[in-house]
Amino acid sequence: MPVTRVQSQPTFTRRISIETPEHVVLELELAGFGSRVAAAMLDTLLQVGLLLLIVLVLVLGGVGAGVGDVVGGWVSAIIIVLWFAALWGYFTLFEGLGGGRTPGKRRLGIRVVMDTGHPVTFGAAAIRNLLRIADAQPFNLYLVGLPFLFFQRHHRRLGDLVAGTIVVYDRPAETILASAGSIETEDTIVHEPPLLSDDEFRLLDRVVPRLAELDAATRRRLVPQVTARMAQRVEWDGRRPEGFLTELHQAELARRRARTATRGGREGAKASGSAERFVALRQATWEKFRIDAMQLERHGLAKLPGGEITAFARSYRAITADLARARTYGVDPRTIAYLERVAGVGHNAVYGLRGVRRLPLRRLLLTDLPGAAYRHRRLVVLAAAIFVLPGLAGYAMLREQPTIAEQILPPVMIERAESGEYAIASGRGYAEVPSPYLPTVASQIIANNVQVAFAAFALGITAGIGTVLVLAFNGLFFGAVMGLFANYGILGWLLTFVAGHGVLELTAIFIAGAAGLLVGTAILAPGDLTRRDALVVHGREAIRLVGAAASLLLLAGIIEGFLSASAAPPTLKVSVSAVSVLLVGLYFYAGRGADRPADPGESLSTPR
Repeated sequence: MPVTRVQSQPTFTRRISIETPEHVVLELELAGFGSRVAAAMLDTLLQVGLLLLIVLVLVLGGVGAGVGDVVGGWVSAIIIVLWFAALWGYFTLFEGLGGGRTPGKRRLGIRVVMDTGHPVTFGAAAIRNLLRIADAQPFNLYLVGLPFLFFQRHHRRLGDLVAGTIVVYDRPAETILASAGSIETEDTIVHEPPLLSDDEFRLLDRVVPRLAELDAATRRRLVPQVTARMAQRVEWDGRRPEGFLTELHQAELARRRARTATRGGREGAKASGSAERFVALRQATWEKFRIDAMQLERHGLAKLPGGEITAFARSYRAITADLARARTYGVDPRTIAYLERVAGVGHNAVYGLRGVRRLPLRRLLLTDLPGAAYRHRRLVVLAAAIFVLPGLAGYAMLREQPTIAEQILPPVMIERAESGEYAIASGRGYAEVPSPYLPTVASQIIANNVQVAFAAFALGITAGIGTVLVLAFNGLFFGAVMGLFANYGILGWLLTFVAGHGVLELTAIFIAGAAGLLVGTAILAPGDLTRRDALVVHGREAIRLVGAAASLLLLAGIIEGFLSASAAPPTLKVSVSAVSVLLVGLYFYAGRGADRPADPGESLSTPR
């Protein structure tokens, strides 16, 4: 369903409209620049606090101190995994599993949804948050993402464009329902002109309905200011300010209704009375539905008996019909805004995917992710070429000009090459560590490699240029290291280390590179689609490639940490390398049976 822009309201809010399957248009109020930045700042503080807590546990626990080396190694590995999860999973997990709300977004009353109005899927949450790598450039200053957020018409940053998401206000409980009051007839209308200007009445109309919600400090500051302003127009007899404002509001509301009724004659009075009766009769039903819908949105419809699901769906259709009638009757705009948000909550509960359909993990790992890799095998081969060709150039360069090693390689790599002969003579392998520390090494390797895969994907938004640079740089570095060790005559020693995990690791990097190139093609060659739609469609496929790369990197990291860095015999490492070649072949072969586009209804896809 297409998303169309709705003209800004008098309050300078920006909205978009979606048409539900019930053929009712819901208007969603887009979260503004300030709300999103404030929520991001709060979330960042919470995230930093979580990371500091992990560090504090590491320091105070004295990992490895007072316990056996084996236990200390495993504790250290767990802390590294927790750090990685907090750093990369905070936003994705909260948004993907929490209805589009992080703690910061919940506090500011905003949430992430699909641009169709559906609840955000886990895959879309992953896409929009991995693209933070691009949005945050340079140096995590968000000088790329912030201009998009400010100037893009739907306040989308790059991650939202690729994920097909928007951020909207989400506080139906705080939308004040226009009071129906007593049902007036033509005989009871007060035919007096308004005493206040339109600006003064708008101020009064915003403050009075919220008096009961204000905290004491805010009330003490705000009420005297408003009272003093109104007293310039209407005589104030010194009574309690809250009572004075409430009575003035009711009287002014009656005068303005009378003016509308006078202009419209009997038809205007009849319409006004019909609208008020309609609101008075239905508002209790609306509030009950809102409470029920918010409960169901959190827990899903699947937990309800079939009869209750049918009843809820029937109530939702009644709410959408009420929204259409409210617009026809010309009901107060605040009431329509309230109804739109209540209908939106119901829409999320009825059409949300959570608790209704879950993608089996086995099918994801063994069918869908390999299927995406096979489906985009040409891009995988292209990514491999972008990596390998600079790698060959780096190897040749170091072989022909050994002296440039100090200029392009880190000192630690040169030191390892220089001490290689001594290590070989001592019977030690490359980067070999004592067995108690292998879990720590494995977790560090996995975290580092997965971050490289994330970067290769995210930088695809630069029309693929960033992805090409990541692949080419890593290939050049890898080839230069090979050339360095070949110059010392110990290349075989290094390759023995690489053999066990190298096939899986390089394949995963190529697949991650293919994900970035796939996003880049949406910009360079969108085909029959608009670039915006192509980004969303390609993004759905690309996140599957990222999942495939991450799963292979997890396995490669385990092998590298527990086997490659261990004192295991070279024959075992080479044997594992041969097995991994077979595994990669089987992986792509398994993908042949799933060579189909992603199903929009699945949990890693974004519904359109």
